[in-house]
Amino acid sequence: MRDTRRTRVILGVLLVAALTMITIDHRGGDDSPLRGLRGLGATVFGPVEHASAAIVRPIGNSFDAITDAPGQRRRAERLARQNQRLREQLRSAQLDKDHAEQLRRLLGTAGMGGYEIAAARVISAGHGYEDTVTIDIGSRSGIKPDMTVMNAQGLVGRVTRVGPATATVLLATDQTSSVGARLEASKEIGVLQGRGRHGRGADESPLRFQLLNAAAPIKVGQRIVTFGSQGQRPYVPGVPIGVVERVEQGTGGLTRTAHVRPFVRYSALDVVAVVVAPPKTDPRDSVLPPKPEPTPTPTPTPSRTPRPSGSPSPGASPDGETEARPSGERSPSPQSSTGE
Repeated sequence: MRDTRRTRVILGVLLVAALTMITIDHRGGDDSPLRGLRGLGATVFGPVEHASAAIVRPIGNSFDAITDAPGQRRRAERLARQNQRLREQLRSAQLDKDHAEQLRRLLGTAGMGGYEIAAARVISAGHGYEDTVTIDIGSRSGIKPDMTVMNAQGLVGRVTRVGPATATVLLATDQTSSVGARLEASKEIGVLQGRGRHGRGADESPLRFQLLNAAAPIKVGQRIVTFGSQGQRPYVPGVPIGVVERVEQGTGGLTRTAHVRPFVRYSALDVVAVVVAPPKTDPRDSVLPPKPEPTPTPTPTPSRTPRPSGSPSPGASPDGETEARPSGERSPSPQSSTGE
């Protein structure tokens, strides 16, 4: 008990002394009588403070890093999700812009031909030997088999199978595809057949066209449109198909086959349309795109024949200058130049 009381007394005295010294030092400011004692304390205890700080600071930082790690991870994950959403929004905006432009061109093409259409998007392509694609509309949208399918550039194919929400389209390039077609600005008709993705060279056209009249004229650069089927199914008339690239003579000269470059890029189909109602009248060639203007051929400039050096040109004086004569005056003849 006495030790405890003595300890308390000593602590009280020390506390009172410390408070007294702090008060005197504070009031004295720079002229404080305890300034030397303060400098001595800084000299003695300063290195100890630096050493303890060097030891304690890394431990404190590590502790803070450990305690803040879950929050930092959550912030990083939140930022990553925000960045991903922004990228998806940008990609979606670009896709929407592209789709809107394709749809605008498609509506323009359908309007020129008078076709009533139902727009769709290609959602998958066939992986077998058939050239087919699947679109995202079906019987719920009024789609039926044997309807014409087109895009802004021209003929895509025809509907073969229909489900409630999807439909299968047989492309015009398929080997089993056969389309009645007509030459531009002509009454000559023929049959357009697909070559398929298999069994043809990379440099060969995917479409071939044969006229019913083997003697009818056909030349490179002529364009082809659909002739139209009976009852307007499976093909409506006037849909652009492609351009004649090459004409080859058949054996014996009885038939000629035209290789056709299609307007449609069948490997990059996206926005298409199913023709749900045919035009009231045959649009003929009105849906075809404008022909590109031919490049003008430069006219060669005629070259002048050089004259021998030193020989003056007719009507020129010996010193090379042209003589000026009054209008109507004739040049003197050799006889008159001798004098009379």
